[in-house]
Amino acid sequence: MYYRILGSTGLRVSEIGFGTIPILQGNVPVLPDYFDLSEDEALAVMEHAYRLGCNLYDTAIVPEYGDAEIKLGKFAARVGRDRIIISDKARFFGGSEMYNAVETSCENLGTTPDIYFVHQVDAAHEAEVFGRGGALDALMELKAEGKIRCAGLATHYYDILLRGALDDRVDVLQGSGNLLERGMLDRVREEAVFRGKGFLVNKVYAAGLLPARFSEQTLIRFVLSYPISSALIGLGTKEQVDVAMGWDAGVQDTDFPSFEEGLTVLEKEYSPIPCDRCQRCVCPYGTEVHTLFRQYQYFHMGKDYWALKKLGLGIATSARHCRACVEMPCMDACPRKIRIPQEMQRVERLVRDYAVGHL
Repeated sequence: MYYRILGSTGLRVSEIGFGTIPILQGNVPVLPDYFDLSEDEALAVMEHAYRLGCNLYDTAIVPEYGDAEIKLGKFAARVGRDRIIISDKARFFGGSEMYNAVETSCENLGTTPDIYFVHQVDAAHEAEVFGRGGALDALMELKAEGKIRCAGLATHYYDILLRGALDDRVDVLQGSGNLLERGMLDRVREEAVFRGKGFLVNKVYAAGLLPARFSEQTLIRFVLSYPISSALIGLGTKEQVDVAMGWDAGVQDTDFPSFEEGLTVLEKEYSPIPCDRCQRCVCPYGTEVHTLFRQYQYFHMGKDYWALKKLGLGIATSARHCRACVEMPCMDACPRKIRIPQEMQRVERLVRDYAVGHL
């Protein structure tokens, strides 16, 4: 295992971080699948990763990740709290709610987390998180009290990551990216301000969809070629740990599939939309074009029901706005010159045809 320094925090983290979603037990509403690892099974998987050099374990407050937080706390006690780095998070945006969440997490863990993230910050909650008395202010207070070591910001949106990188209160950022959804990572690499922050990357396997099409070694090496601190991989079995931890970290080649080559792999199964989620497209009606395109890809790669549930929330309205739009700033901003209005109609047809076929 190789290690990297986590921004300016002074922490040294393993290049592969342990994502704890697969060790939870129970049905979690925000997740598409059911997980069912007992406490003994979960501890055994985490310990296996630890023995292979993993020292970073990422979780979230109960019940967001089921009972994973509690299991991680028991694991920390077993191996020795000072031997691992705990990354935790909660989806609360106001200061008082975040403060209470961290105290609850400390109780669940039986210890204090090293990093605590405001989780899944979006445009609707951005002002509250960054504003006076918001979640970031609460994390600063908790740092001063010694209840956390580092304050973090986790989001799927580049503009919010950039704002976090410019905010002195934020120590660590967490964003998403992979071989096909590389646009945000490309922008992070181009912007020097990110260098002063620790950076964790999730969705390396794209919700588990990419390993059926690309090797885990390729997917991991790809994200670690960027200036990040650690790649978070969801791990639920010893076999998955062996694959993730067993890649040849000494290999420094950059012979990764290009974005176009990745699309060629998908073209064997369906007609993909050539969107890398750079998020430069801005819709005057507020449609998250890149998110709709992602769900379209996920539908065809195997997450059909989960993807359709998300696509069904407003796609008809979004497509109607797209047909009525005459300015089309999204197309002007798209570096890949995607014909966005036509692709939006394709997504709408997919949802409509799927609904008709399942009546």
